[in-house]
Amino acid sequence: MAVIEVRNFKKNFGTKTIHEDVSFYVRKGECLGLVGGSGTGKSVLLRSLIGLEKSDGGSIQINDQEIVGFSEIQWLQIRKKVGYAFQGGALFDSMTVFENLAYPLLEHTELNKQQIKDKITQQLNDFGLNDTESLFPGELSGGMQKRVGLARAMMLEPEIILYDEPTAGLDPYNTKKIQDLILRLKAKGVTSILVTHDMPTAFAVCDKFAFLKDKRIIEQGTLAQLKDSPQSMINQFIEGIII
Repeated sequence: MAVIEVRNFKKNFGTKTIHEDVSFYVRKGECLGLVGGSGTGKSVLLRSLIGLEKSDGGSIQINDQEIVGFSEIQWLQIRKKVGYAFQGGALFDSMTVFENLAYPLLEHTELNKQQIKDKITQQLNDFGLNDTESLFPGELSGGMQKRVGLARAMMLEPEIILYDEPTAGLDPYNTKKIQDLILRLKAKGVTSILVTHDMPTAFAVCDKFAFLKDKRIIEQGTLAQLKDSPQSMINQFIEGIII
């Protein structure tokens, strides 16, 4: 069964059409790699899945529930199920690491102070971020900021996580750390979509790919299908033959 299903999705900014008739689905525990050239609206599509952008047509379903047209209160409920790892981490600069991770728990749960402390301690340990609780984002490396952002996105234990360029600008060590975290979450049954230009990471973590070009998904396939079809448009994009 599809956990995420998008059908005939449309998105405009004024008179400019960004998406037209975009359709794809992701099953439970799968990681879909959403690839395409710069400016094709991959991040816009991700943001539309959690109501940060308004749909101009089509259908978005999560666990068979139509979410297009939701009110802000209804979107808040969806955002408990769907974590979003922003490209830059999107941490609150004026808050410590602990306060950043505590924020979603204070907003959306009834946990007491000790339960929140225990949960954050465990999360930091799981993400290899021990002893960072009292640090501010500006005191962290870029790789650590991204890991803290991912840890915060997972604080409510969402069923789905959306990754927006999680390895952009990272060195090989931190890139491998992020890959390992994504694989660990997949092993727990988390369904995900990965927007990236980092194809080694995409090949390491994704089960299938969707190629966004000319305002729509023009090709989809599993990793095995792509390897068996070197002439596919996704492979040609990866090889730099088409843009």
